[in-house]
Formats: sequence, structure tokens, C-alpha cells
Amino acid sequence: MFFFSDNSENVAFKPGSLEHAYLAILNDDLLSAGKVFASLSSPRAKWGKALVDILSGYIEVYPSYFEIRNFLEIDLDFLLKNEKIDYVEQFLGGVDLLAGINNETYKYVARVMYENKLYKVCREYLDKSKNLFYNDPELHFMYARYFINFGNFSDAEYHINECLKILPDYYPAKTLKREIQAQLM
Repeated sequence: MFFFSDNSENVAFKPGSLEHAYLAILNDDLLSAGKVFASLSSPRAKWGKALVDILSGYIEVYPSYFEIRNFLEIDLDFLLKNEKIDYVEQFLGGVDLLAGINNETYKYVARVMYENKLYKVCREYLDKSKNLFYNDPELHFMYARYFINFGNFSDAEYHINECLKILPDYYPAKTLKREIQAQLM
């Protein structure tokens, strides 16, 4: 697989581009990736430099709240889909630091793990997120989906109700609540 596509024919990247930096990561050339990211001026490149630092085990420039919000899930999913498991483990080792900048970090990690069917790790990060910020309606919505996946409709109902207590007009939660109730009947 090449990035997110099985088709790697006629793929060309401009030297010094964001794509070049991500290709360097895939080729285990973090030094080059870091240099490319550092030479660019964009929020994505600034995040990329922080990502490379995390993957290298030493962070010099911390990402912003918005960089974490905008790019963490994309890049963690990118690493998983490209089977860069050592990098995923290194990245997860830096998640606590990122959570100090953006308290939704654990939730972002949980969502990526859920979508990649890594349910045990998903649950771990859902719980970390809950311990940090319980009153997050999206977190409870994610818990409900998690429990539905395992046929645990009672716990799913609890969490969807918690979600709706916090945000009563959240349409996806109302829809999911009806689905849960139909399963409980």
C-alpha cells in the first residue's frame, strides 16, 4: 500500500513538499522528514516537525492545540495503515504530553483505534479521556458506539443518555439512542 492507496503507479512528489516529508517517514528517514517539514511554512508542516520529533523521541517544538486537533487523527491513522507499528508505539508514548496541550487528545487516539478495530487500545484511551474530561458529549457517543460493537446495549444506553444530558439536541445521539432502545426491547 502506498500511503492510503493500493495504486502506486505514476506517483510523483515534488522535492521539499509535505508529501516528500511523509514519504521520508515511510522510508524511516526521520532526519530528512524533519528537515523538509522545517523548511516549509504552514500549520501542517509545523505539526509534521512535532510529529517527527515525537517519533524520534525528543520534542523541540510543541504542536498547538489546533495542530493536534487538525492532524493527530490523520497522521496516527496514516502510520497504522502503513504498518509503521514502531512509530505508532513511539507516538503513543508521547500522547500524555499532547494531552497537556489539548485535553481531547485521548479521544482522538481512541477514535483512530476504534476505526482500525484496535478495540482494547480504543477502550484504554476512552477511559483516559473520561478521566480527564467526563462532560464531553462526543466521548459518551463514542463509548455508546464502542459498547454497541460488543452487543452491550445496557452500557451503550447509559453513555448515550450521558451524551444527551450534556447536549440534548445532538441529532446523531438521538438517532443512536433509538437504535439502542430497539435492541433493548
